[in-house]
Amino acid sequence: MPAFHGSIVALATPFAGAAVDEPALRRLVDHQIACGTDGLVPCGTTGESPTLSHAEHKRVVELCIEQAAGRVPVIAGAGSNNTAEALDFMRHAEDAGADAALVVTPYYNKPTQDGLYAHYMTLAEVGLPIVIYNIPGRSVIDMSVETMGRLSAHPMIVGVKDATADLARPRLQRAACGADFIQLSGEDATAVAFLAQGGHGCISVTANVAPKLCADMQRAWRERRIDEMSAIDDTLTALHAAMFCESNPTPVKYALSKIGICAPDVRSPLAPLSDASKAQVDAALKAVGLID
Repeated sequence: MPAFHGSIVALATPFAGAAVDEPALRRLVDHQIACGTDGLVPCGTTGESPTLSHAEHKRVVELCIEQAAGRVPVIAGAGSNNTAEALDFMRHAEDAGADAALVVTPYYNKPTQDGLYAHYMTLAEVGLPIVIYNIPGRSVIDMSVETMGRLSAHPMIVGVKDATADLARPRLQRAACGADFIQLSGEDATAVAFLAQGGHGCISVTANVAPKLCADMQRAWRERRIDEMSAIDDTLTALHAAMFCESNPTPVKYALSKIGICAPDVRSPLAPLSDASKAQVDAALKAVGLID
């Protein structure tokens, strides 16, 4: 199996009022590992990276690595639409002991494919393995299969978190990048279909709340227990939908509060979950047995 595979959680960042809730973050990391999660991604979108200060971002990465203590890999969020800023996050992640960095395609400033190539090649010189994060729905731009193929020739560019929702991509990217290039789904609802097209796992939002089910589903796939995998996938369907009933990670934070991990607090401009969405999340949590 590749170094990064299975159920990898896109960790939420717990808050206590205006500050990062460090004890809750440690609890969340331990809970994930105890439930079989295969890897941790701090400081991605689910970790509210856009509203973390640079000092908070680096502290969250450090805490995650410290608490994981080598039990599972940590892929530190290190993306930016400023190459120099991303370099700083990359160097910090390497110094802190991360196993890899998750680097989103630069958002808002809309680089060309040549600009994307230059951005990632610059970051690859740090020497920390990079997982490309391709999410056109948030970054506006889409890294082409051809560009990804060019980048995959660099030994430090090892994989992709694919949130394009295009299920032809894994096969096309395997042809362009080779069978050893790690392909991780960025869409919980199609994680199983992504595996069937040649994927290696999922960087999951839902795994914050249902880590054991997500890990068991991925493990069932690897062991070719297809009926069990399908049954778990069916069980998770309503929960996947509930986790995106409003902007991520607002539903996730509320769900984590319901199972006793952390407060539901999110940072502005995100708003607290509406009553209607709370009811949807509650129903989904009950359906998978996480609350009574």
